[in-house]
Amino acid sequence: QVQLVESGGGLVQPGGSLRLSCAASGSIFSLYTMGWYRQPPGKQRELVAFITNDNSTNYSDSVKGRTTISRDNPKNTVYLQMNSLKPEDTAIFYCYADVKPVGTSRRTYWGRGTQVTVSS
Repeated sequence: QVQLVESGGGLVQPGGSLRLSCAASGSIFSLYTMGWYRQPPGKQRELVAFITNDNSTNYSDSVKGRTTISRDNPKNTVYLQMNSLKPEDTAIFYCYADVKPVGTSRRTYWGRGTQVTVSS
């Protein structure tokens, strides 16, 4: 099967930066779009950014200009560099990936999430 494991979350002061990582592992035949959602406290999950396997990117308006998504294909890893963080960026960040595993159908996989807290 396929697993996604996020890392890099934590507590940061307003104006600070964080870099989230998400590594996909397991029986991966092909890895397509990878990206991040977030869920602020008491709110619905929302798209943050995604990157396709040909490195096209898309960002939500709330993070555009402050955030960069990138990927390392040999490592099956996606990164989210977040700068100028604001308290309203506080959320659980979830990684996802569109994967074709070996021997089974293509589908979307999710990580368990990593907490990002922006507070002084």
